[in-house]
Amino acid sequence: MRAERCALALAALLTTTGVLHFAAPRPFASIVPRALGDPRPWVRGSGAAELACAAGLLAPGTRRRAGWATAALLLAVWPANWQMALASGDRSAAYRTAAWGRLPLQLPLVAWALRVARG
Repeated sequence: MRAERCALALAALLTTTGVLHFAAPRPFASIVPRALGDPRPWVRGSGAAELACAAGLLAPGTRRRAGWATAALLLAVWPANWQMALASGDRSAAYRTAAWGRLPLQLPLVAWALRVARG
């Protein structure tokens, strides 16, 4: 995939998930580690960060920094994915599979962001 298309596709993904943090916050709130307290500011903050990263990826002048920021953001929210997986024991088999499957999927997303950052 060409570098620009790669960045635009990642921006589209981040825009979608960022908007979902505001439009349907409940699933995101449920996976914020309890040790962080009230999940609402974390959900709004991570949604805003995703939208900011997406905006940065759209402009060639900020794309490199936005790629690094996206990689950092993806690593920062990884504990929430662990929380989701660890708390999935009483859920359906499909939910548990999806929850545990998200963990290794973070790695290619981080690699994607790093690819964009490196141009």
